[in-house]
Amino acid sequence: QVQLVESGGGLVQPGGSLRLSCAASGTIFRDNAMGWYRQLPGKKRELVAGITKSGLTDYAEDVSGRFTISRDDAKNMVYLQMNNVKPEDAAVYYCNAVFRDDDGRYFSLRTWGQGTQVIVSS
Repeated sequence: QVQLVESGGGLVQPGGSLRLSCAASGTIFRDNAMGWYRQLPGKKRELVAGITKSGLTDYAEDVSGRFTISRDDAKNMVYLQMNNVKPEDAAVYYCNAVFRDDDGRYFSLRTWGQGTQVIVSS
């Protein structure tokens, strides 16, 4: 059973930076693409960024150029570097193992963790 533990959230000022981390247990981390999602209260969880085993990355349009996803397979970790954070980035962020199809769509594979909350405020 893969367990996902997100961390690194907190309070950040608009224009600031934050780095989120996700620790995943199990060999499935190394065998799958990984994704970062975010969710606002009452809203559907949405993909923010994804990274394949080979390092191919995809980003939601509104974070492209500001966020960077990366992975460290030796440590079973995936990261989300958030730069030039905007108020609309405030949400609970989750990571998950994902399947990426040939059309670039991502599908989550495992039970969600607790997430880490990002608050954007001056």
